[in-house]
Amino acid sequence: MKKVFKILSLVVGITTVVIVLVLVFLGVTYPRSDPPENIKIGLDSRRLQRGRYLSTNVAGCIGCHSIRDWTKFAAPPKPGTEGGGGDQIDEKNGFPGTVVVKNITPFSLGTWSDGDLIRAITCGVTPESDPLFPIMPYPDYNSISREDMYSIITYLKTLAPIENKLAETDLNFPINFIARTLPRKRYTPIKDPQPSDTLAYGKYLTTIASCFNCHTQMERGQFVDGMDYAGGRQFKISSGVVSSSNITPSLESGIGRWTKEIFIGRFKYFDTDSTRITPVGQESFNTPMPWTMYSGMTKEDLAAIFKYLKSCKPVDNKVVKWTPAHVTK
Repeated sequence: MKKVFKILSLVVGITTVVIVLVLVFLGVTYPRSDPPENIKIGLDSRRLQRGRYLSTNVAGCIGCHSIRDWTKFAAPPKPGTEGGGGDQIDEKNGFPGTVVVKNITPFSLGTWSDGDLIRAITCGVTPESDPLFPIMPYPDYNSISREDMYSIITYLKTLAPIENKLAETDLNFPINFIARTLPRKRYTPIKDPQPSDTLAYGKYLTTIASCFNCHTQMERGQFVDGMDYAGGRQFKISSGVVSSSNITPSLESGIGRWTKEIFIGRFKYFDTDSTRITPVGQESFNTPMPWTMYSGMTKEDLAAIFKYLKSCKPVDNKVVKWTPAHVTK
């Protein structure tokens, strides 16, 4: 019996040592991203205008890095919080720990070089070589064109500084170590997209708007194969559970019967002062879909996105879009 206990103790000891060594290895050698570029981005009005448009209406930087007002439909950013971060996404939202949305105003990023910003946005690595949790869609931003990346950084540097010191993201074990392996090795931009190539430009916009991430089902942290853009990913909010819509060209459950005009109109409905501040009761339907932000996209860009989505594989997946909190309890 003593011999059995000795063997078990030896096995446990060896296993423990191996686990510790693996964790040390991950902590020391990852993330494996290239050093930040030695670059200084020139400022000009054209980049500033393009960067404001992309950050606010396409890539979602401002929508995510602000305090969202859930008393209004689609939870628009609270005035005065733009870029200041502070929202927390935790286990109540189905995340493995607590993710704190960072302050991206010059108060927090003022000491970062332009190369630091590029690496963080496109590879998911901070100047301290800490990984960003990929709720920050750096995999989508990794292919953003250089000129568009320069434009976004130009705009972010003009934001009004918001003086708030935030807690750090705190991920559960072992996700905190796995997250270190996720950042990209290097920034791999595409050539400047040409709006005249509507289909390719629509794919580009759809990618940097991270439509795939929200409109594709996930199971155990992985996207479900064959369900691209078919909706059904669940988001827990205080009033219930919202499931993303099927935006494939399925005739039965997607946007297959939609026209370009219907698609554009769905977004542009929220492009007015009144629809941006529609009150919503605490127990009423709401959505994390940032309609009020995306409504600022140009009709031409929305048309390009529609053309790309219509070219995707149709997937028949009927989605129950809303389950009130009292039903889920």
